[in-house]
Amino acid sequence: MIRHAMLLPSIAALALTMPAAAQDAGPPAATPVVQTDAGSVQGLEQDGVDAFLGVRYAAPPLGDLRFMPPAKPEAWEGVADATGYGAPCMQLYSASGPTESEMTRRIQAIFPTSTEAKMDNEDCLFLNVWTPAAGGGGKRPVMVWFHGGGYAYGSGNWPAYNGRNLAEKGDVVVVTVNHRLNAFGYLNLAEQFGEDFAASGNVGNLDLVRSLKWVRDNIAAFGGDPDNVTIMGESGGGSKVSHLMAMPAADGLFDKAVIQSGPGVFSGKPAEAADYAARILDAAGVETLEDLKNVRSDEIVEAVRKATPSGAMGSGPQFGPIADGTIIPRDPFLPTAPEQSRDIPVLIGYNKDEMTLFVAAQPWFGRLTEGTLSAMTAGMGEQAVAAVEAYRARYPDYSPTHLAAIAMGTRFVRGTYLLADQQSRTASAPVYVYRLTWETPIGGGMLRTPHTLDIPLMFDNAKESAALVGTGEDVQTMADMMSDAWIAFAKTGTPSSELLPEWKAYTPTSRNVMELNVEPQLVDDPEKDIRELPSEL
Repeated sequence: MIRHAMLLPSIAALALTMPAAAQDAGPPAATPVVQTDAGSVQGLEQDGVDAFLGVRYAAPPLGDLRFMPPAKPEAWEGVADATGYGAPCMQLYSASGPTESEMTRRIQAIFPTSTEAKMDNEDCLFLNVWTPAAGGGGKRPVMVWFHGGGYAYGSGNWPAYNGRNLAEKGDVVVVTVNHRLNAFGYLNLAEQFGEDFAASGNVGNLDLVRSLKWVRDNIAAFGGDPDNVTIMGESGGGSKVSHLMAMPAADGLFDKAVIQSGPGVFSGKPAEAADYAARILDAAGVETLEDLKNVRSDEIVEAVRKATPSGAMGSGPQFGPIADGTIIPRDPFLPTAPEQSRDIPVLIGYNKDEMTLFVAAQPWFGRLTEGTLSAMTAGMGEQAVAAVEAYRARYPDYSPTHLAAIAMGTRFVRGTYLLADQQSRTASAPVYVYRLTWETPIGGGMLRTPHTLDIPLMFDNAKESAALVGTGEDVQTMADMMSDAWIAFAKTGTPSSELLPEWKAYTPTSRNVMELNVEPQLVDDPEKDIRELPSEL
């Protein structure tokens, strides 16, 4: 429901949405009133940056719009309250992740996955805007962020994604987006309910397209340039960016793309998605269109859990976009990169030790011996054995635990280089590749360079994300370096910083990779042995 007219936010709740510097600045002032194509909105300043939170970009996907492509929101009268975040989509967050230690509970403060499930809703099509000067003209670069959490959970509201610092530092407009997830965004109902539901397996990605159309039509009123839009995302968000590059409906809606630890090379297959959907509907007791319309959202979530094999949230059936031949014509980067994005500069990369974040809560973490490492990797196949030996030669100081963890992350490495190779072979625009090697000191350094470490650095939110990145001069150096590069890329299509050497483009014959560390360096094909591992040895 749109909130109208009166601006009476809870200051305590508002503080949770602000960086620390803004929380110390006293009571926030109201932003200018901004007119969008559906009505006026007004937010609150965050330490001099105008923040508009929970702005509706599409009609509520309820009733007859459930499982349907997003529609434009109905116009409203008065001034809509944009002082607080809109609801995230219904969450499928699994509590089996690393949530039990004190350290990981602290990380939940900036990636509040389990908390999102307490406030989720099907009515979730909202976005957030941070701008240095709303309504004041100007044509600032626009940086649109699509959240992680795969296609199962997450939102653009997470504190790590707060765009205030990036907007101020770069004089840019930052947008973060909520959209339909899991069964609400990717349930392929076409086989069971016919042509009217042909888009149902991809409506979550169509929400992203709708958000970009909102940016095109409205961002100028917030001081942004609709002709200079960079889309960005990490993990599942990186996959979302990859797929948008291959969606005809998204063609022309963005100018640059950033893919962080989430190369989306493949799409799901319609038949497999339809089979998964049939099992979910069966578990929910849905047989007719009337049932589909009336089943409660919490019953759908519970049906997903029943229909998904135990422990398979990361390895069994998965939600995500499907190559249906129309909305997504084929796998995004196979057999070639998408022709429609040949003129899109791409910044893509990954973190050295992606998997430590996921396995740190496992009982074996920190306890593996050489013998148990050998047994574990043998059970995972010859590719895992080869990866462990390659990393052992590269990192002789790594413990068996860290060798196991880094070897589990080869899909990030190989997917990044596969996408970069495919794009650079045919694109007229450059591809830039990075590898984050700086290690976080938290937990005695146990995580090294984990998944998500890049986010607070490129958002310039290091101080607010000390639970993940720690404190000290090196942390701020990394945040300065990476936020500089991301802002420069959004402005010019080339990542650069005074803290970096010249960042040369990546090609299949000159695989330049920027290793991001306190002493960064441009290196040639730093993980060639991992990149060349065959899928099946």
